[in-house]
Amino acid sequence: MAKSSRDLPSSSADSILDRLSRFSIEVPSWGFADTGTRFGKFLQPAAAVDLEDKLADAGAVHAHTAITPTVAVHVLWDFPDGFDPRVVRLADGHGVRIGSINPNLFQDQCYRFGSITNRDADIRDQAIRHVLDSVEIARQTGSQDLSLWLADGTNYPGQADIRARKRCATDALRQIHDALDEEMRMLIEYKPFEPAWYFTDFFDWGSAYIFARDAGERAKVLVDTGHHLSGTNIEQIVAWLIDERMLGGFHFNDRKYADDDLTVGSIDPYQAFRIFNEVAAWEHESGRDLDIAWMIDQSHNIKPKAQAMIQTACRVQELFAKALCVDRERLSAARAAEDTVAAEEALQKAFYTDVAPLLTEVRRRLGVPEDPLEAFRQSGYEQDAAKTRQAKREALGHPGGGSYA
Repeated sequence: MAKSSRDLPSSSADSILDRLSRFSIEVPSWGFADTGTRFGKFLQPAAAVDLEDKLADAGAVHAHTAITPTVAVHVLWDFPDGFDPRVVRLADGHGVRIGSINPNLFQDQCYRFGSITNRDADIRDQAIRHVLDSVEIARQTGSQDLSLWLADGTNYPGQADIRARKRCATDALRQIHDALDEEMRMLIEYKPFEPAWYFTDFFDWGSAYIFARDAGERAKVLVDTGHHLSGTNIEQIVAWLIDERMLGGFHFNDRKYADDDLTVGSIDPYQAFRIFNEVAAWEHESGRDLDIAWMIDQSHNIKPKAQAMIQTACRVQELFAKALCVDRERLSAARAAEDTVAAEEALQKAFYTDVAPLLTEVRRRLGVPEDPLEAFRQSGYEQDAAKTRQAKREALGHPGGGSYA
């Protein structure tokens, strides 16, 4: 196996370049705004003040990478008064489109004891109506994906009837699924803890799988790479979901302890590579791209917002390129011979392959800078944004601060 992608056979290099030319990943609108922890926000002068700023930042990221054409939106934060056709025009003006639609079922006070699992039928109905309103926003914006993360859970043993909550969630998700258009997908996310600490109702990939299966054929599982207990083999989950035709997509980030929302590859790039390897293996076997939602879900509290998003998008592109460099025939032969060392080496050599020549060429084809991050840092975009947004904050009387949301 080559140490540099320059040493790849021309046919392999061409195939990898073709796949990278088709690759794209979605950025989250909330990744451009001031965010923080449960203790408070950390303010940045260039952070987005409103949705127009978020779309402008997303457009700047896409202009420098050419692989982030869509923007995930959060209904409560980005569409507080329902669908606004102006948003679609604004996105188009910045060279991006509205992507996945994310309802909010965790912020209103009524959801203190759950949303679609709440014992109060009126609160469950309110939650369902909000999601159905979100489906309508997806319809109006032309979005394919409804992305559901539910914070439902309990903090103490005996607090709630676990099976009754499961049945309530199942019923609600069926109603939501039946409201989807044929081309839409409902992506069900899971998380083992936080904000609930005794149990969460959507606690692992198996629970999300069962809910998706019972909801209907357009429901799939969404894997957030930060939403797992320490030591979880995420690539095995991905492989199983692919094999079951139940992988709906990813929320990519990295973690040190829990749901840290760190930039992809900042802590464990080899894990991200191994996840991409499962996707690349399926695509190699099937001869087609895996139809899933590739999405970033990170809030950058310390790093400059747009810079961190470009850094992440480029790292994802790089790690996927490395996964495409795996010598599948050599790996298959090693497995057949039960040669564990050779099998592991097939992955290790791909991971350590210098894919810079591939990235340079694909960026040339896409018409973006060879080094997107450095080009952005030299562009002056953030300095200009900081000036205009500080003036906007002063005009609005928004000094900043407060809690995360």
